[in-house]
Amino acid sequence: MFDTTPQKKVASDDPPEVLWDVLQQLNYSTGEVGTELADFLGKEVKIPGFIVPLEDFASEVSEFLLVPYVGACVHTPPPPPNQLVFVEMEDAEQVTAGTWEPIWVHGTLVLEETTNMYGSVGFKVAGMEVEPYVW
Repeated sequence: MFDTTPQKKVASDDPPEVLWDVLQQLNYSTGEVGTELADFLGKEVKIPGFIVPLEDFASEVSEFLLVPYVGACVHTPPPPPNQLVFVEMEDAEQVTAGTWEPIWVHGTLVLEETTNMYGSVGFKVAGMEVEPYVW
């Protein structure tokens, strides 16, 4: 016998994941953006990566770079702009600046070219949440 009871669909509150290969669709020389990347711009997303604090020796930060691998920006040369994301947490929320543990950053992704001591950055995220990346 089949169960004909309507099934409640479980809605996920998690925003879509944007991985680093999608961010590479930004041609930082021309400014052209691939179609998959364009679909995520201006929307809430979550991106995995590692924190690079912009303040030396800070244990908590409200602004940082999100990078695809441990040690990026510490050793030269830095990754290209399409592999660096400047994260500014909303309301200056402080997050632990652990550089060795992967995280997810939730927030709104925009194209915004900036330059800092580590190099040129192609993206900005208005950070809403940071959570551990669970393997």
